[in-house]
Amino acid sequence: MRRVIRNSILALTLCLTAGAPVFVGPVFAQGAAKGASGLPLPRFASLKSRKVNIRIGPSTDYAVSWMYMKAGTPMEIIQEYENWRRVRDADGTEGWVNQALLSGTRTAVAAPWMRGKGDDVFVNMRRGPEGSSGLIAKIEPGAVLTIGECNGDWCHAEVGEAEGWVNQGEIWGAYPGEAFK
Repeated sequence: MRRVIRNSILALTLCLTAGAPVFVGPVFAQGAAKGASGLPLPRFASLKSRKVNIRIGPSTDYAVSWMYMKAGTPMEIIQEYENWRRVRDADGTEGWVNQALLSGTRTAVAAPWMRGKGDDVFVNMRRGPEGSSGLIAKIEPGAVLTIGECNGDWCHAEVGEAEGWVNQGEIWGAYPGEAFK
């Protein structure tokens, strides 16, 4: 059965900064430096809470620049300072969030660079990790998926009730060539 997965509303509200965010391509994790936590930088994580403030600096003394309204939104951690993490979202917007609001659960956004390109643009979810494998679902750009593993080319993902494999080059949330289980 083929299904179309519609965008799960990546609600970015309370924008206090001028101008629209610009997509910044992924940074490669291979050869990554280690942050103060001992974990590699950059790396991917996701938002733990339903409402998360992103600040312009690493403290509650700094102004809120964004409020994210969806738990599970993927974030790229690009810097660490004490218990604060500088993060970047799929649109390239950056800011600081307390580490307690981040989860190690890997999520991804389906082809965020294709949002608004037309009603017939989708990311294909397949039964197996190859392009010739059967089609399970068509995922709308911008939808958030939970990813459990990647082999460097394909990632095993879940979105809604659909579960299957998506091409790693068609998501934001795993580095090109990154493999993990």
